[in-house]
Amino acid sequence: MERPAWAPRSIDISVPSVSRMYDYYLGGSHNFEVDREAARRAMEFMPGLPKIMQANRAFMRRAVRYAAGEGIGQFLDIGSGIPTFGNVHEVAQAARPGARVVYVDHDPVAVAHSEAVLDGNADAAVVAGDLRKPQDILSSPEVERLIDLNQPVALLLVAILHFVEDEDDPYGAVAQLGAALAPGSLLVLSHASYEGIPLPPERAGGAVGVYEDIRNPLIMRSREEIARFFEGYDMVEPGLVAMGRWRPDTAPEDEDPYAFSGFAGVGRTA
Repeated sequence: MERPAWAPRSIDISVPSVSRMYDYYLGGSHNFEVDREAARRAMEFMPGLPKIMQANRAFMRRAVRYAAGEGIGQFLDIGSGIPTFGNVHEVAQAARPGARVVYVDHDPVAVAHSEAVLDGNADAAVVAGDLRKPQDILSSPEVERLIDLNQPVALLLVAILHFVEDEDDPYGAVAQLGAALAPGSLLVLSHASYEGIPLPPERAGGAVGVYEDIRNPLIMRSREEIARFFEGYDMVEPGLVAMGRWRPDTAPEDEDPYAFSGFAGVGRTA
C-alpha cells in the first residue's frame, strides 16, 4: 500500500482509524482504503452515517458560536479529529477574534494535520493526548500556554465519549476535567445512542458491530446514561436533546431524519 506524504511514518495504515473514517463520512481526503472499506461496511447497515456526522459538526459549530456569544474566549476540544471545514478555531475566532483553542486527539494523523492547519495561528495548538488521562491534558504545555483555567472555558467532548468503554471510567474523566473548570464554563457534548436513529436497533447494531470488528467499540448509551455526564451542571436551554434540535438554524422538520440520532447538550458550571 502506497503511504501518502501526509501520513506520519509511525502509523499502521493497514488498520482502520475512527477519525479517518469520520473524515471519509464528511467527504475529507485524509483517509485510506482500509478506512473507506470499514466506513462503507458500516453504511450498509446505517446509510445515514454521513448525515449523522454532518449533524454532529453542525451542532458543534452552533455550540461554539453560542459559547462565543456568552463571552467565552477559550476552547478545549478533546477528540477533535482530522481538521475539516468549519473547525472550532475558525468558528470561534470568526465570532470572537483572539479566541484561543487547544485541540486534543490521540490519532497521529489527526495531530499531524492539525499542526499543519494551525501553522502560523498563535492562538491555537494541538496536543497528542487521551481523554482517559485528563491530568496529562490539563498539564500539557499547550494548555498551560493558551488556556487560563481561572477563566471560563468551553470544553468540547463532541462524538468522543461513545468510544470510551465503561471500564475506562468515562464519567470519572469528565468529572475530573469539569473540576478543573472555572465557574461559568461550558461543557459541550454529543453522544451516539440507539434512541432517535430511524432504524430498528438490530439493523443499527450491524454498524456498531463494524466498530467492534476494528477494535474501536462504539458504546451506545441511553439518554439517561448520557445525562449523567452533566451531573453538577446547569443545562442550557433546550437541555439534552436530539442533535438536530439543539438551537437549530433551520426548521427541524426540514432536516434529514438521521440528524435526530443520538443526543447533544450544553451545560454550565455553577
